[in-house]
Amino acid sequence: MGEVTYGRYEEAFRAIHSALSGIMAPLSGKKITKLAFTWIEGGTAPETIKVYDGDELLFTLTFTWNVDGTLNQVARS
Repeated sequence: MGEVTYGRYEEAFRAIHSALSGIMAPLSGKKITKLAFTWIEGGTAPETIKVYDGDELLFTLTFTWNVDGTLNQVARS
């Protein structure tokens, strides 16, 4: 994902959506059937999303947040 000029919100949202679509893609032959969330203290934003195919955990997305409450990073493990 390249740089997005400040103020070009539609372009920025498309870039974020595209990046998250790629990171959320299941492995070949698998499908996403369930999402399980954990929340940061206070319940204002997700801390992790666990992604399942049935009872099988496919991967976990971990969100890190800046002190000002903005999203810093999403990592897949």
